[in-house]
Amino acid sequence: MSQHLTTSPYRGTRDFLPAEMSVRTQVFHRLYEVIERYGFVRYDGPILESAEIYEAKSGQEIADLQLYTLTDRGGRRLALRPEMTPSVARMIAANANTLQFPVRWYCHVNCHRYERPQRGRVREHWQINVDTFGSDSPNVETEIFELIHDMMAAVGATRDMYVLRASDRVLLDGILTQIVGIPADQVRAVSSMIDRWDKYPREQLAEDADKIGISAAQFDRLEGALQAGDKLLAEIPADVLERSQLAKILDGPGRELVTFDPLIVRGFDYYTSTVFEVFDRDPVNNRSLFGGGGYSDLVGLFSDRRIPGFGFGMGDVTLFDFLETHGLLPKPLPEADVVVIPSRPDLYNAAATVARVLRRDGWRTTVPLEPRKLGKEIGRADKAGARVIVILGPSDWAEGNVVVRSMLTGDQQTVSADSAGETVAGILRSEAH
Repeated sequence: MSQHLTTSPYRGTRDFLPAEMSVRTQVFHRLYEVIERYGFVRYDGPILESAEIYEAKSGQEIADLQLYTLTDRGGRRLALRPEMTPSVARMIAANANTLQFPVRWYCHVNCHRYERPQRGRVREHWQINVDTFGSDSPNVETEIFELIHDMMAAVGATRDMYVLRASDRVLLDGILTQIVGIPADQVRAVSSMIDRWDKYPREQLAEDADKIGISAAQFDRLEGALQAGDKLLAEIPADVLERSQLAKILDGPGRELVTFDPLIVRGFDYYTSTVFEVFDRDPVNNRSLFGGGGYSDLVGLFSDRRIPGFGFGMGDVTLFDFLETHGLLPKPLPEADVVVIPSRPDLYNAAATVARVLRRDGWRTTVPLEPRKLGKEIGRADKAGARVIVILGPSDWAEGNVVVRSMLTGDQQTVSADSAGETVAGILRSEAH
């Protein structure tokens, strides 16, 4: 006997069967509707990009450890995109002369990273990216924060379920150099250590600090600053606050949208100002869900024109973990609203005609493709989740009639074929309330 190929997907990737795809589609469309209400328009781009655009700005972890690379027949070194931000920066630069700035763009793409699969991390994920390009106004950041809260509300989340925490590379630099006393040439290394602060015990962090030349006194001051939360803002020099967009937001009505947290760093090298993450508050899933920030010079990889950007990427894995944790996943939609069943094979064409009318009315309608006994077809319709069946019998059809049955109540009525659509609509709409 021949050996069959495996039916399992590549490690770290997933198959989505129709029921799960139905749930995902419902969630994503709720998010699309909110995003588009804010005036964002959808774009897309290639899954293959030059590897150098990620190696230049995505950070060492992605470039050295997580990038899927290949060389094409022309000797060009390519990568499967691990994220979308460098690609959209390239697209903005390529079309800058024809765009009316600021622009609001969003996409929903799959990304690939060679990671160790675990809860919250896979090797292929789908991510909604939302970005505004071409403005330095703090209103850009305020709008994105408002959008995030509306997106979370659209999937059923309330503000007690999550928290939006933000920091600022400008503020962090000021905290480290002017409050903690870290030399400017050590800021990058210390920032990297802060990014993993919550993941390691204090003893290990202290050892790491010592290795990069941070004294015990500096480490103590750093620890105190990071634990101070928004109280730390009062200690930051005025000239540093003036350069921070986040500080302006925290000093105005936008302070209700975001919580200042100096522990938020994010690992991407292209962030230059505000950085933020949304966290699940539930202790069962106490982790970052998604995040983003501002990048003033990423477009500069491709153009001399300065076009600042601000946005975020919402990955599907952590989003659905959050929805599952809080009991917010919608139920799969049924396979069909209506099944039109011919009681004999010679009535198939007639059933198909009735089905076409119901489809034109907007109802998802199927007709059995193979002849089976009426009882079996009714059972199949029930398993498919159909709420109404339309039965064509030879004597009824000879008189121009059909039987319409509610699968919920079992009530049925004989009506003319011409009025079947109206009868079906009445049952489905009444059961929807």
